[in-house]
Amino acid sequence: MADSPAKTSGLTEGQSGALDLAYKAARAYRETLPQAPARPVLDIDAAVARFSAPLAEAGLPEEEVIENLVTAADGGLHKMSAPTFFGYVLGGSHPVGVAADFLVSAWGQNAGSSFETPAITGMERAVRDWVIDLLSLPADSGAGIVTGGSVANMAGIMAARHALLAAQDWDVEEQGLFGAPDVPVLIGADAHSAPFAGLRYAGFGAGRAVRVATDGEGRIDAEAFEKALAACTAPPLVILQAGQINTGAFDPFADLIPLVRARGGWVHVDGAFGLWVAAVPELAHRLAGVEQADSWAVDLHKWLNAPFDAGMVIARDRAPLVASMSARGSYLPGLTAHWEPSDSTPELSRRARGVPSYAILRHLGRSGLRDMVKRHCELAQRIADALAEEPGVQVLNTIHSNQVIVACGQGNQKDTQTLRVLKRVQERGNVYPTHGEWDGQQIIRISVIGYAMQDEDADRVVAEIIDAWRWCQQSTP
Repeated sequence: MADSPAKTSGLTEGQSGALDLAYKAARAYRETLPQAPARPVLDIDAAVARFSAPLAEAGLPEEEVIENLVTAADGGLHKMSAPTFFGYVLGGSHPVGVAADFLVSAWGQNAGSSFETPAITGMERAVRDWVIDLLSLPADSGAGIVTGGSVANMAGIMAARHALLAAQDWDVEEQGLFGAPDVPVLIGADAHSAPFAGLRYAGFGAGRAVRVATDGEGRIDAEAFEKALAACTAPPLVILQAGQINTGAFDPFADLIPLVRARGGWVHVDGAFGLWVAAVPELAHRLAGVEQADSWAVDLHKWLNAPFDAGMVIARDRAPLVASMSARGSYLPGLTAHWEPSDSTPELSRRARGVPSYAILRHLGRSGLRDMVKRHCELAQRIADALAEEPGVQVLNTIHSNQVIVACGQGNQKDTQTLRVLKRVQERGNVYPTHGEWDGQQIIRISVIGYAMQDEDADRVVAEIIDAWRWCQQSTP
């Protein structure tokens, strides 16, 4: 049974013991990551069976709960924080961010109000300013710290919706979309699913967006874009991409954005991971012109390696973002002269998710972040160069950032062989790349983004893929 609250320390013996056990288990998990299998060994049915017993009438002591939780989760966790995880463009939850996240949970702050949580707002405002500066975006931009790229894209699209309709004398926050003027939407044919979801959430619909043709790297074709833009009957919302999910490529911002500005449109950039390349001076030219956009979405739990979940929506003009996001009740603190966290996000209640990012940025500094992003781009090139030397293995993209896509084999067996190689690599559990589709074919997608990844990790994923490919050639399906 739960203990009675202690009146002197604020914690009972059981509560204190539970905190100690959780810390020890977390530390043990992180210490064994490099040696642990890269994939779960527990399947979903077995995992559900472990946790799905009927809820007992009587509760368990705190320490027993934590012990049971750790034991039952064993084998069912993906080693996403390890330098062996090359899937899904996921950061590795940097340990200093994890440590700060412990404090976030212990502090128990609802971080929606600067009046209620001034220390949290101070840290999150610093994160806002630092990220905007690191990415060379307009210094007076507004921003909101959200759960990740999906919500950041949604918020940016909703800010665009407000601004573009207001320019046509329509208050969408008051009048809704029924009977509203038209807002054309242009987006690249190879855009990520997140902005398409944002279009749905904003009521624009994903299917009515004009999908503009792209080149062999997934970048919007300038000639096709000009034709699509010329056909717009009103100032459009244009969604560009910094970091194509397969190739890592960047749309030609410097060519496209001035065309949209001349039409009075709004440019939103999905830069979940790719915007971080702007923090590296010798690579920033790859995103030339991206700072001319009107809004940007960026993940903090990708290249910054913040613990889940954390992202940012950034808007050149903060007013449309606030108009589309804020929701105020009479019981809430009044407006202040300060940046209010909840005014730039779709949440009133949320955890202090910016604190881990504050800790990581203070730890890395400008040079640490810059060196990490640069190192990952160099490791991606190292992987591509090594795989390209293996007969029968094709690297399908130019290395623009941290993404490498690979296919194995030839002819009509290519997709089958590629998937067999990937399955073999994943089952061996030494590294974990993931699946994708590109240009009508099956691929192995390698994302180099974990904070701890070094040369030896890049060489390991190369060796595993080559070994699996040679095995595939010598065995029958």
